[in-house]
Amino acid sequence: MNDIESVASECETVDVAVDDRVEGVATVTMNRPDARNALDATLRAELKRVLDAIEDSSVRVVVLTGADEAKAFVAGADVKELRERDMLEQREASKRPRVYEYVDDLRQPVIARINGHALGGGCELIQACDVRIAHERAKIGQPEINLGIMPGGGGTQRLPRLVGEGNAMRLILTGELVSADEAADIGLVDEVHPDETFDDRVYELAEMMATKSPVALEFAKKAVKAASRMDLEQGIEYEAELFAQLFGSPDKDEGIDAFFEDREPEWNER
Repeated sequence: MNDIESVASECETVDVAVDDRVEGVATVTMNRPDARNALDATLRAELKRVLDAIEDSSVRVVVLTGADEAKAFVAGADVKELRERDMLEQREASKRPRVYEYVDDLRQPVIARINGHALGGGCELIQACDVRIAHERAKIGQPEINLGIMPGGGGTQRLPRLVGEGNAMRLILTGELVSADEAADIGLVDEVHPDETFDDRVYELAEMMATKSPVALEFAKKAVKAASRMDLEQGIEYEAELFAQLFGSPDKDEGIDAFFEDREPEWNER
């Protein structure tokens, strides 16, 4: 954990708390309240550094959120930066891996704690997460079309996979913002909660995941993500291979032995 804390201590716009509410869970908070947590170059770079440190740690689950003072998860990209770029500069800025790929590819499960507006790049960031829990006050959407541009952080690709082509077209082509409840209805978020249950549910899910085998979590995440990226036959083959590889992990024997012995398993740390 020291590496994560060391990296976080050097960040201006990202805070990290490890084992704060739940053991094995890191809460990563994007913290630019004056800009409603807009994704500027500094925030993107610092978020990448923090996620790199988490990737190589014993953290089992990540909760990604925005500073509550901003009343937003992420209100979008930094529009001033976008205005100043020409085509060549934007091509350079769009080189992968970007923060969206960092979140998508992280070996640990990532829960989006959507505590407020998730717009533009913020909407694309929640799409890259594995589970999305929204506060009832959240507004979500892809308003880039209103600026004469379009989503460029994966929104035209991930959004249709979550909500279907028709809903994705509607949101992207109109720039319409939807409530948390409508986002849940169309599959853009998984659950919606009021103040009384919001954090309890986020960390209940995180704790349920964090008690599982780290390698099983990693492989299961890879297999599920493959479902929208491979055809059925390829996906089934990939799942079978990952399943077989888990039989080379000591966690397989430990999990089954713990089941037969009616006790909690003691998983290997990664």
